[in-house]
Amino acid sequence: MSKRYGFVMLVYRCIDCKACQVGCWAENEVPLGKSRNWITKDGPKGKFPDLITDFLPGNCMHCGNAPCVNVCPTGASYQTEEGIVLVNKKKCIGCKYCMVACPYNARYYHPEEKTADKCTMCVHRLKEGLQPACVSTCVGGARVFGDLNDPDSQVSRLLRKHRAVVQLPQANTQPNVYYVYDSPVDKGGIAP
Repeated sequence: MSKRYGFVMLVYRCIDCKACQVGCWAENEVPLGKSRNWITKDGPKGKFPDLITDFLPGNCMHCGNAPCVNVCPTGASYQTEEGIVLVNKKKCIGCKYCMVACPYNARYYHPEEKTADKCTMCVHRLKEGLQPACVSTCVGGARVFGDLNDPDSQVSRLLRKHRAVVQLPQANTQPNVYYVYDSPVDKGGIAP
């Protein structure tokens, strides 16, 4: 079975420090004012004085049914065998159809290259046996990356252990980024 890469975001571990964004900017030379990943705020929720705010780390969902790939008129947007959605800059004409099609707003227009740009899962680092920069720099351990087809990988073990959800399931994009909200500590367990 081939690899299928994905992320598990442990929401309860994200502290909105933005180290993932800084790591990505530095690793991928992302233009000033643009970003390949993000952290959104969900909250405050609950009833005073028991309020909570979740921070949701995000990036391209590397969808199994990727609308950005489906609408690309030149084939510049494509998916690797491992499920990584990439942009071939030589084929991209900068039409921005992919940006409009993405329900997660995961792409931006690179002003200097005149092409679409997005998270690549740091594919260049994966080839060297390294984790994506956002995972390596996450001080809270909120971002977990690995092979979803490997039952022994950390991401597979987390998905078996926790209830996970995807963003915008109604979009039917089959995202490969999963979110775990509940801390096992809250339920008397041990944090992964």
